[in-house]
Amino acid sequence: MTALRLYDTASRRKRDFVPQDPRRVTMYVCGPTVYAPAHVGNFRPEVVFDVLFRLLRHLYGDEAVLFSRNFTDVDDKINARAAAEGVEIDVITARYTNIYLEDAAALNVLPKTFEPTATGAMADIIAFIERLIALGHAYSEQGHVLFSVTAYEAYGDFSRRSLDDMLAGARVEVAPYKKDPGDFVLWKPARPGDPGWESPWGRGRPGWHIECSAMIEASLGETIDIHGGGIDLVFPHHENEIAQSACAHGGKPLANYWLHNGFLSMEAEKMSKSQGNVVTVHTMLAAGVRGEVIRYALLSGHYRAPLDWTDKLIEQSRKSLDRLYGVLRRLKDDAAADAPAPVSVLEALGDDLNTPKALAALFEIAGRANKAGASAERARAKGELMAAGQLLGLLRSEPDVWFGVDALSEAAAAEIEALLAQRQTARQERDFAAADAIRDRLTGMNVSVDDTPEGQIWRMMS
Repeated sequence: MTALRLYDTASRRKRDFVPQDPRRVTMYVCGPTVYAPAHVGNFRPEVVFDVLFRLLRHLYGDEAVLFSRNFTDVDDKINARAAAEGVEIDVITARYTNIYLEDAAALNVLPKTFEPTATGAMADIIAFIERLIALGHAYSEQGHVLFSVTAYEAYGDFSRRSLDDMLAGARVEVAPYKKDPGDFVLWKPARPGDPGWESPWGRGRPGWHIECSAMIEASLGETIDIHGGGIDLVFPHHENEIAQSACAHGGKPLANYWLHNGFLSMEAEKMSKSQGNVVTVHTMLAAGVRGEVIRYALLSGHYRAPLDWTDKLIEQSRKSLDRLYGVLRRLKDDAAADAPAPVSVLEALGDDLNTPKALAALFEIAGRANKAGASAERARAKGELMAAGQLLGLLRSEPDVWFGVDALSEAAAAEIEALLAQRQTARQERDFAAADAIRDRLTGMNVSVDDTPEGQIWRMMS
């Protein structure tokens, strides 16, 4: 079996991945708050952990891997949008959950095993809070329930912050219902007009952190193999999840491996709705950017490193995919042979999901496929290319569909191919004036041509 090493945030080092039970590998990733279309930065963990999901399924079997990603569907921002539109919150959350799932599907993201929601887990959340109170780790005061950070000695170890450091930025005026400035809310009273649920502490709703702890327990169990999310969640969200869950489960760890992806930035600024510098996947798709191009761009950098989102990155990603699909188009008459996932790609992904190295391996395979002579050699190389693409969630389209030529008649396609052959001959004979004239003629036919290491690649212009 391919070795898998993952960088664990808790230990700050790469560790060999050893699941608790190879017949039941568990992973949870924090999902979106559904009050607006998700920006492309929100989809970085979606795509990164989809690659890990694919890799784990390859290593342990499709049925052995359980993946849970939640939706936060109760939140002040959701309440505000619902009030602005004069509708119930489920109208807002259903709309943006559906958009999120449509966007994810366009990026070739596999469906999760579980997709719990905070509102659907309310009974589990209340029971979890009751357990923390009974064990002396939480207390109720003025309709609020708070977790007592001083009741958990390891609080701050995960993010490597001292309690004094964590409280240094606390507001001068501490809420009167808190025993300690660092205590965080597990349950809060519902304001007049806001959604609420009945509980032993009155009508209210949960705090954000407790939702994930309860949903993890309900869908996957007390201790899971992998917990993932963005680097911005290390503190306070994941620190608080760890504290709650450890206290509720007799000190057991919440997760054995913690993975965090880096930020997406625009002009060196973190992409966020509060900054106003967001690009949504939904808008990009509507503008004609293919989901697979967005996915490729998100995989072009190592998941733990920052990634600068630019128009140049999108264009480079499209051209890279054009090169790969161009090879597949040349091999379209060759049936792909059954082939195992290439070792080069597996080794790259096994080294803490090194997707840039895996993409480089993909091009090496494509190069061999492009140069293959005998039919069996072409079939084998095509099979390897498709198997590698499957691991990365790429190359899922038919080449002719990708290039927009599926609607052309055989005669029109043959005419274009003949002109391309003439252009190639002219270039080889260094008759660049003739080559340029043929390119101009192709442009007039609405055909775009790119010269690549794999040869001429043409597509219909949109």
